[in-house]
Amino acid sequence: MRVAALYDIHGNAPALHATLAELEVVKPDLIIIGGDTISGPMPVQTLEMLFQLDTPVQFIRGNGDREVLLTFDGEAQALEMSDSVREITSWVAEQLSRSNRDFLSQLPLTYTLTRENYEDVLFCHAIPTNDEAIFTPLTPDAVMATYFERTLQRIVICGHTHIQFERRLGDMRILNAGSVGMPFANKPGAYWLLLDGDSYEHRFTPYDVKAAAKQIASTNYPQAQKFAEENVREIPTAQEAMEFLEALAQKKRPSAY
Repeated sequence: MRVAALYDIHGNAPALHATLAELEVVKPDLIIIGGDTISGPMPVQTLEMLFQLDTPVQFIRGNGDREVLLTFDGEAQALEMSDSVREITSWVAEQLSRSNRDFLSQLPLTYTLTRENYEDVLFCHAIPTNDEAIFTPLTPDAVMATYFERTLQRIVICGHTHIQFERRLGDMRILNAGSVGMPFANKPGAYWLLLDGDSYEHRFTPYDVKAAAKQIASTNYPQAQKFAEENVREIPTAQEAMEFLEALAQKKRPSAY
């Protein structure tokens, strides 16, 4: 069974379009959409593309999806976020229809794929118990152990930090699929993961980032130009992102770590 894991699309419809074109060649049996699908410049177009797929699709929830849902429901005051993120989240929520909202409301936190003759696979956005905890290749094993201590599956696929990597925790393999729409990597493009039996491959799909940036910059997204220039045409490196994210995460972890 071939499974394509597409995470953190972030409303980047051109990046998704290119990735789906490649999947027509790859022909996966199942597509997992791993959360943070719509928090970006083209949320409705992104959802519509995914809804039109003939291949079976399983969605899970990301923190961005949850925050947009709460904002749609008038509960944004309960969210702790910067003014710029609040502006983005409010704008995305305003683009959605009631049916879009109802779709988001039923997304699960995790999904377990049961495979005959192979290990089960757990898909989550960040970690199995919540959608916003941060870990990277730099995160201490002691922290990782607390995040996955009750996880029964030996293969876990996640996203959230937008960096492709693999971590080992005892006999557990933890794979980050990367990000289709907002990656942190050495070159612009769309990043995702292909699972095939016991093997996996971190995949990269190139697309016309100049044309995509122009298209995104023309939207009414509050930070359209910045998104186009800093997340499409050029992107942060994985090393830059790891150092920034790990410093951010350390501020929120107990002092014992």
